[in-house]
Amino acid sequence: MFDTSAWLRQRAPGARELWLELLDADRLAVCPVVALELCAAARDEAELMGLEDGLASLTPQAPVTEGVGAAARAALRSLGASRRLPAADYLIAAAAAQRGFGVLHYDRHFDLLCEVLGNQSLWIAPRGTLD
Repeated sequence: MFDTSAWLRQRAPGARELWLELLDADRLAVCPVVALELCAAARDEAELMGLEDGLASLTPQAPVTEGVGAAARAALRSLGASRRLPAADYLIAAAAAQRGFGVLHYDRHFDLLCEVLGNQSLWIAPRGTLD
């Protein structure tokens, strides 16, 4: 499952090849939290509609369920008060873990979250090579 950080870098040199490989293999999934983040950043109605259509076509999806919420809160407790990460990242990583998916990203938060949740953390490009 991809995070917003991977989506935003999918066309970057060094990231494009992996993105296309996973897309061609039907191995890219999305959750409602990522879809909302992406759609909320749309510049206009046409971009919003294009994003909604494109994201809806991805299968499988990783829904945010009550179990995902519980797993996200457990990860929060496990990381302790010193690990203040964005709430959305907890939900994204937990939604992926509940489906047995890894997280494709470009955000160090997912290394911590995936370690706690037991799923794979996969950088879309080596850390520090993009931006």
